[in-house]
Amino acid sequence: MRTSKFIVEKRGNAYIAYPLGLKGIVEGQGDSYEQALEDAKSAARSHIETSGSETCADGDDFLRPYEQF
Repeated sequence: MRTSKFIVEKRGNAYIAYPLGLKGIVEGQGDSYEQALEDAKSAARSHIETSGSETCADGDDFLRPYEQF
């Protein structure tokens, strides 16, 4: 089983969550931290099931979103 890390951000009165190391655009949202995280996990599972495991980035691809800092 693959382990994934998610970023959860508060934006105004809502929360946005998205996985790191997953190719493509996948995000979840909700009124609470927990809702956003569960929504993002569900979206990530669905994305991997429909697109295949090749959507999972390996190695250095995992940190690529942070290279600009």
